[in-house]
Amino acid sequence: QVQLVESGGGLVQAGGSLRLSCAASGSTFSIPVMGWYRQAPGKQRNLVATITTGGTTNYADSVKGRFTISIDNAKNTVYLQMNSLKPEDTAVYYCWTITGTSNAWGQGTQVTVSS
Repeated sequence: QVQLVESGGGLVQAGGSLRLSCAASGSTFSIPVMGWYRQAPGKQRNLVATITTGGTTNYADSVKGRFTISIDNAKNTVYLQMNSLKPEDTAVYYCWTITGTSNAWGQGTQVTVSS
């Protein structure tokens, strides 16, 4: 099993920046990819970005050019640098990974962008 713990959420004004971190523990040797999803109130959870342990990235169109995902394999930690934040980025952000056929999720961290 893998456990994920996020940190770094908060309140920021539009145009500002935040950096999220997610540390994995447990059976981390089996992790091929990590990522971030977000869920706004009343909406479904959607992909934000993913990164493989080899460094291949994938982004949602809505965050391309503004968000950067990175990974530190030695620390089993994935980061999400969020720049030029918009009010529509407001959501709970969840760290995600998969081991075998099992998804693992963090507890979520709130990001609120004020206009």
